[in-house]
Amino acid sequence: METIQDSAKSVLLLNEKDNVAVARLPIAAGTEVVANGHKVTARENITPGHKIALRPIPANATITKYGESIGKATKEITPGEWTHTHNVAPDFSGKNYEYATRAPVTEYFSPEEAGTFMGYLRENGDVGTRNYIAVIATSNCSSHVAMEIAEALKRVGPDTHGIDGVVALPHQDGCGHSQGEDTWQLERTIAGMIFHPNVGAVLMVSLGCEVNQISKYVETAQLGQRHFRKGKMIVGLEMQSSGGTRQTIANGVAQVEELIKHCQQMKRTPQPMGKVLLGTNCGGSDAFSGVSANPSLGYASDLLVRSGGTSVLAEIPECMGAEHLLTRRAVDEATGRKVIDVMNWYQDYLRRFNGSWDDNPSPGNKAGGITNVCEKSLGAVAKGGTTALTGVFAYAERINRQGFVLMNTPGYDPVSLTGIAAGGANLICFTTGRGTGIGFPVVPVIKISTNSRIARVMEDNIDINAGVVVDGKETIQDVGRRIFDMLRRVASGERTKSEILGHKEFVPWRVGPVM
Repeated sequence: METIQDSAKSVLLLNEKDNVAVARLPIAAGTEVVANGHKVTARENITPGHKIALRPIPANATITKYGESIGKATKEITPGEWTHTHNVAPDFSGKNYEYATRAPVTEYFSPEEAGTFMGYLRENGDVGTRNYIAVIATSNCSSHVAMEIAEALKRVGPDTHGIDGVVALPHQDGCGHSQGEDTWQLERTIAGMIFHPNVGAVLMVSLGCEVNQISKYVETAQLGQRHFRKGKMIVGLEMQSSGGTRQTIANGVAQVEELIKHCQQMKRTPQPMGKVLLGTNCGGSDAFSGVSANPSLGYASDLLVRSGGTSVLAEIPECMGAEHLLTRRAVDEATGRKVIDVMNWYQDYLRRFNGSWDDNPSPGNKAGGITNVCEKSLGAVAKGGTTALTGVFAYAERINRQGFVLMNTPGYDPVSLTGIAAGGANLICFTTGRGTGIGFPVVPVIKISTNSRIARVMEDNIDINAGVVVDGKETIQDVGRRIFDMLRRVASGERTKSEILGHKEFVPWRVGPVM
């Protein structure tokens, strides 16, 4: 990818093989643009992020961006013509997968080079970047009570009590499930929150008769009593045996006040950067996502992996069209084939509901210059950097491998973040071109803008502006290093803007029928 230093350039050529360039600035009809020796005159107005043809492209010929196919021309495209959904169709044919053919060898930093952050060492060896008490509902029926308990203790925070706070994890699931995959997935998700490294203690709240029984997580004989499980202090309350809503709220507040005393004993200590498990996500993407924010985050991901840490790529619908890049990077053939297994599972999942891969991108993505899912995916997988793919995980499955890994999540942001967090991510980086305000209850979310306009418009939400790459003011490496430095600071306690604003979205993925 070309790193633009000349801010006067009106287009970006991302790979010398490309037959389209990306408008960096608004291009008026009749304007002459030059890219890699190709001089063309714009045949119509082209907005930033959208593509202009550099060479004649015959009907049914391949459109190339990032040096890869993003689709086929549906009609002849002339030089200088706007190239988008009206003349490009996605092309999923002709995939020849290679497995572990281009897996790079990671050059690790020494412990001194990698450095440390100030984190909470847990009994199982995990390290938290925050120290929360989580009030977790087993089902929709107990979610209101969980929220009321946390609301009653909203005064609790670093300045008042020396812990990060009391947060509720309400949701709309937990009952009406068919037994099987859907139930197991919710159980994984809830368990991932109970034993999350950023959670110091837990209060579980149930109604009492739901499918997602509290006994799966707390011994029923110990309801209302504090006990340890896998080193975690957990209390369980059941509304049907506690006197209903008001009494359960009162009992819950009293229990959490005791848990606060327990968590106040936990202190930050120096921990290796290799204990950071970073989730990566993108939402509200535009055509600059794959030019600035995503590759910059990929550079930071590489630095983290070289420090002994873990970086998680997710959002399987935003890997379609780029999955062949992941299979090549797999550490071995078995891992590469798991990538295709996940893609096939997701294809079957879409067929159940007559869905299509190209239902993604969203209207906003397309307005920002992304033509189809292939183009979106090629930009999205850049978040994963360049190191070898070491593992592939199910949604909310506990991540137990270091390095760069893949998790099966949807592209829908709150559901994807929930799966990544349940897998153990103690930090999340989220790139956006159109803007977003999403956060997570127990995991700091760092927002990275792809362009400088959205960084200005949504200044309250954006932590790092990667749009300076598009502006020609910094390189991908410069921004990637800034992201990595912020990872260290946030892991040590610096609050992100989503935390300051109070964003706490928690949405488990329900894949099965409602009974």
